[in-house]
Amino acid sequence: MSRGDSVPRRVWAVLAVPIVAIALALLVGAVVIVIFSLLVSRATFDPGLPLKAYGALVSGSLGSFDGLVETCVQAAPLLLAGLGVAVGFRAGLFNIGAQGQFLLGALGSVWIGAALADASPLISIPFALAVGVLIGALWAGIAGYLKATSGAHEVVTTIMLNYIALAVLSWIVVGPLRLTNSPQPVTAGVGQAALPIFMGQDGHIGILLALAAVPLMWFLLYRTTIGFEIRSVGANPEAARYAGMRPRFVIILTMALAGGLAGLAGGITLLGLNHQMPAGYSTTVGFDAITVALLGRSNPWGVLPASLLFGAMRAGAGLMQIQAGVPAELVYIIQAIILLFLIIDVLLRKLPGLRAAKAALVTTDAVEAADVTAAKVV
Repeated sequence: MSRGDSVPRRVWAVLAVPIVAIALALLVGAVVIVIFSLLVSRATFDPGLPLKAYGALVSGSLGSFDGLVETCVQAAPLLLAGLGVAVGFRAGLFNIGAQGQFLLGALGSVWIGAALADASPLISIPFALAVGVLIGALWAGIAGYLKATSGAHEVVTTIMLNYIALAVLSWIVVGPLRLTNSPQPVTAGVGQAALPIFMGQDGHIGILLALAAVPLMWFLLYRTTIGFEIRSVGANPEAARYAGMRPRFVIILTMALAGGLAGLAGGITLLGLNHQMPAGYSTTVGFDAITVALLGRSNPWGVLPASLLFGAMRAGAGLMQIQAGVPAELVYIIQAIILLFLIIDVLLRKLPGLRAAKAALVTTDAVEAADVTAAKVV
């Protein structure tokens, strides 16, 4: 096979499963829309309803400047948290704790933002975001430390830490950080620590921070020694140890890095949009980040379009409900179906045309590993 025709195969090897998963999820979503209209709305059969719903979804997210801004706003935290989960995947770690890391990072940013509400934004904003990153990193570092020292599986520990994070958030907002004389338990506003808006009504600078994280994480993973160690530990911890690397240190560092990114996602969300945190604050960003990382094939440049896709679905859900009468919750069904098909990608690769993609992917991984090893030796 010549080098010229190997490039399309390598590209298809990376994109095959995500594209097929999205297409099948949209197809299943169309079936759900039809069933909903027949059983719930008692409407007559309308074969064009799925196209109408999807058209409204696209129009609401990409059909106007405000829609584009809202897509970016929704995608930014998903991008940061997804990058964190993707880094964990590269090290062979399944970080399900992005939810708790997001929440505590957001709480830390709001805490500092409220404390420095009257200070200069040049001081309060960086400090508040830094504390959010630090708390998220420390929270994830707990799971990393347990994994490195005792072998405790990160799936179990991060799930447990998610529940603890919810309890800690509720206790702190109801207690020490509660706004005085507020009828509902909520923190004080962040004041001058709110992120500046640079486009539209909600387009805060957190979007730029999320975009900047993509090349930085790619450079870290593929152009630095520590990135090489992260990927080597993920591929084979014993071989990495034999080569003189430090798997335990890499595990702790990777989890801390993942938690810091999730904490930053929480920080930009609360400082950019909400400006204060209620005791009952809830989000699905941490869990959706897992699907975003899988859809992006754990590559920073792949996580970017995956997060934009999910952000677009969230941004257009409202208009879809208004114009087509389809509940906005359909987007969560589609996201869940995408995750399902990504998990069963072994079955997807048995479909016609995907067997070649599987072979190309194996070849691509082998070539990449050989190139990285050669670079390390040099």
